[in-house]
Amino acid sequence: MASRKGGSAGEGVRSLELEKMSVEQLKAIKEQTDMEVNLLHDSLNNIRTATSRLDNASAALHDLSLRPQGKKMLVPLTASLYVPGTLDDADKVLVDVGTGYFIEKTMAEGKDYCDRKIKLLKSNFDQLIEVAAKKKNLADEAGVILQAKLKQMAATT
Repeated sequence: MASRKGGSAGEGVRSLELEKMSVEQLKAIKEQTDMEVNLLHDSLNNIRTATSRLDNASAALHDLSLRPQGKKMLVPLTASLYVPGTLDDADKVLVDVGTGYFIEKTMAEGKDYCDRKIKLLKSNFDQLIEVAAKKKNLADEAGVILQAKLKQMAATT
């Protein structure tokens, strides 16, 4: 395939390449790009979920910083299981860095960690949206050319 960064000139080349393909090749391209678009949309949903969780964690850190030491509270073990506990030191938190590893950080470092992760996820989200749009355009273009070829084949028979 030709580079797609060239704007309309690149799309003209891509269109010519697609028009030279057989019906079977166009069907394969359409199916492949549709599958890639669906996978990208799944990834976008996962990023939205992760961003939402980090936003909630950041808000929880803020709320935790406002509570006095020795305050009784419910500590979440899972999304639906809470146990009673007492706030020992509001300035130190455990940050889940993945695969079961936790790092002790100060409250400020924990908030900074959440903010950096949110920024990274938003950057990845923007990049994936751009890639998904390009893939969707390619799938749509292949579909249009495929339908035109199928109509042409039906007209000749």
